[in-house]
Amino acid sequence: MVYSLFLRTISIFTLLTIWGIAAAFEPFIVKNIDVEGLQRISVGTVFNYLPIHPDERVDEAATARAIRALYKTGFFKDIVLDRDGDTLLVALVERPSIASLKFEGNDSIAKEQLMDNMKSLGFSEGKIFNRSLLDKVVLGLREQYMALGKYNVKVSPEILQLERNRVDVLVKVKEGDESSIQRLNIVGNKAYSDKKLKALFELGERPLITLFSSQDQYAREKLAGDLERLRSYYMDHGYINFAINSTQVSITPDKHGIYITINLNEGEQYRVRDIKISGETILPKEDILKLIAIKSEDIFSRAIVSESNEKISEKMGSLGYAFANINPIPEIHKDTQEVDLNFYVDPGQRVFVRRINVSGNAQTKDEVVRRELRQMESGWISTKKVKRSKERLERLGFFQEVSVSTPAVTGVSDLVDLNIRLSENETNGSFSAGIGYSDGQGVTLSTSVSQKNFLGTGESFGLNVNTSSANTVYSLSLTNPYSTLNGVSRTISLSYRKADASQLDSADYTTDTYGAGVGFGVPISEYNTFRYGFNVDHTKVNTSATTSMAITDFCSSAASINNCSFNTYKVSASIDHDTRDRFLFPTDGSITSLSAVAAVPVNDTSLAFYKSQITHKSFFPLARKITLSTRGELAYAGAFGSSPFPPFELYRAGGVDSVRGYSAYSLGTTGTFDTNGKSIGGDLRFLANAELIFPPPSSSEKNDSMRISLFLDAGNVFNKTNGFDFTQLRYSMGAALAWITPIGPLKFSFGVPINKQPGDQVESFQFTIGVQ
Repeated sequence: MVYSLFLRTISIFTLLTIWGIAAAFEPFIVKNIDVEGLQRISVGTVFNYLPIHPDERVDEAATARAIRALYKTGFFKDIVLDRDGDTLLVALVERPSIASLKFEGNDSIAKEQLMDNMKSLGFSEGKIFNRSLLDKVVLGLREQYMALGKYNVKVSPEILQLERNRVDVLVKVKEGDESSIQRLNIVGNKAYSDKKLKALFELGERPLITLFSSQDQYAREKLAGDLERLRSYYMDHGYINFAINSTQVSITPDKHGIYITINLNEGEQYRVRDIKISGETILPKEDILKLIAIKSEDIFSRAIVSESNEKISEKMGSLGYAFANINPIPEIHKDTQEVDLNFYVDPGQRVFVRRINVSGNAQTKDEVVRRELRQMESGWISTKKVKRSKERLERLGFFQEVSVSTPAVTGVSDLVDLNIRLSENETNGSFSAGIGYSDGQGVTLSTSVSQKNFLGTGESFGLNVNTSSANTVYSLSLTNPYSTLNGVSRTISLSYRKADASQLDSADYTTDTYGAGVGFGVPISEYNTFRYGFNVDHTKVNTSATTSMAITDFCSSAASINNCSFNTYKVSASIDHDTRDRFLFPTDGSITSLSAVAAVPVNDTSLAFYKSQITHKSFFPLARKITLSTRGELAYAGAFGSSPFPPFELYRAGGVDSVRGYSAYSLGTTGTFDTNGKSIGGDLRFLANAELIFPPPSSSEKNDSMRISLFLDAGNVFNKTNGFDFTQLRYSMGAALAWITPIGPLKFSFGVPINKQPGDQVESFQFTIGVQ
């Protein structure tokens, strides 16, 4: 009653105040309006909001409306209306403007995020300062921190008055410690233990070891995610009627401890009794049933039903029914705890592509883009072909981003346009000169000129010069990915290489090799390519008094070859099966390559040998940004007939590109070392690798040039005379970093040998900079 009387008194006082202003003068006709007190706000702005105009009659009601209208703008903290003859005087006192807005102590929430939140509320630099709005902002900021589990947060705004009616706003935040979860109680679970269900949660009670754990740090969003995981777990194990009845979150009086109680009702576990297909299926029902992973008598699983639903939608989309609606309808039988599933198929209309629009390719010719597309104009749309078209454009490496949309044509229900928007790389060419380093080659001086998309034609060329203590390489290559209309690629290459094997911790000799080659790639199918090529090399082996016997014996056995100088005529062939979603840091798919190279004896100064290799690498997306990569390689080499096998063609292992943690090219087994204990290589190599790959925690979506990985490597080289020995494999584990930079790729690794043997050369930290 007292409170009601207080409100009534305030209301009467306000009315009397307004009446007093209005009663200060008798009603009159306004001839002029003068506005006083403005500093930043223009007179025109005041006139826009003032509901009084010249030649209008002004009375008490009009002045009251005018005062309310001006106060409502939020621009003014004081308004007085007066009269001077037939002139209406409007005296205004502006609210101050916000000159600067700063934060202090906000460690858990970024300044940019806080600024955006305040801007959305209308409180930002340059805006009119409003104390009530600031109070609202402070309240919202406290709620943000409490959602992160910081219930002890204190937010204190400070206002500093400046000249010219401005203020500085400083928001001081004392975050305090995060409230920790003392107890997580789950009530009502019978089928699964507390331990089993708590393992699903990201949140939980304080673990025994809390050094790097945030499990006990409460956050509202985390709890919501945990509840959804709990619900999904039960639904995926047949508990169709599962329900979370309530969730209580209570906090201790000191605001340091949190207790969470989840009350749930499991219901009964259901199995699938029957599966039906209804609606306009287009395909035979038998074909659709094959796409459904769940079967009769299986425990019901919402995840498997959703997966089956997606497979049917994808199949319908590949046939042109891009907007097909697949609705799995469950029929529950409570008496037997069984469920019938009826997949109702509504294909809708078959949709055709009216036009394919390509935009954003300022440098790349339209033809280069369109020849990669698998979706054609005037044909029915295939979601599978649209997806593959996007992948092929991304694999070119010409574009930073490829986005695809299929808007419906206005007024037509069965037509869409395929819009492809490209964001080209800033440049597809580069000139670089620099210094690099690799553990296998030492300091490297390099110069390169390359163009991946020459004049927008999709053709590429490269000129490279690399010099190091181990290798001096000059190379030129020209590639046309579409030398024919059928997509046959052609590569022409010229090269010169001088190699010093002693610098590679190998046998003491040097080689000078120059050669030329041509190669072709013939697409057999969408994912399979047959490659073949021809190379001619001339090699001169230079020996010394300390050269190993394996090299001198090779030169001696090739008596017909003058001064250990010879030609090699190579014929190569390979078959590649490549389903990777991209070339740079792929996240899905695999690549399998089966290759063979044969050096044919054309004359008395040519060698005759062969090399074969099979390589497989797979990528499995484990999460949105985490990929598991596995690789296996088996390589074998030998000579034709009695022809000697050149030692410099032998395989080597160890180093950043094979078995990390061991020195580059240092690994070997019996028969692969010379008398000085240096590796000369083997004619049989086995390598295996598994890596868990993820981007750095701070990387953005657009910054896709760096990856971190945890790896497990295995491998070695063998002499085929002694054969493959599984017990001689070397293993290592560690962490690695790959970074694509303007100066070239950077690779860093820290590997720890698992089964180091006497004589093995260990090199835990290894890296290459600017070396391909």
